[in-house]
Amino acid sequence: MRERDIEHKLVMETVRRRGVALKFVSPGCIGVPDRIVMLPGGRMGFVELKAPGKKPRPIQTRRIQQMRKMGFKVFVVDGMEQIGSVLDEIEEDA
Repeated sequence: MRERDIEHKLVMETVRRRGVALKFVSPGCIGVPDRIVMLPGGRMGFVELKAPGKKPRPIQTRRIQQMRKMGFKVFVVDGMEQIGSVLDEIEEDA
């Protein structure tokens, strides 16, 4: 399984829940998560996708910590089995 397979599953499951999973690209700011997930009701989270068993690079880890300190939900997903619980947690956010 590749990272892009997991990413595709995340996008499709988000759409199934009537949301969007936008590709997050931020020129001039490295280490940002791969996707911004937005679900009905103003619920939002950021998702960094990895191939199974892979970990975020140090700059990604620092960016994730920075975003979490500001109160954002940020997830690292390296398997398709994690997608449902991540989206469930984003949906619980109000």
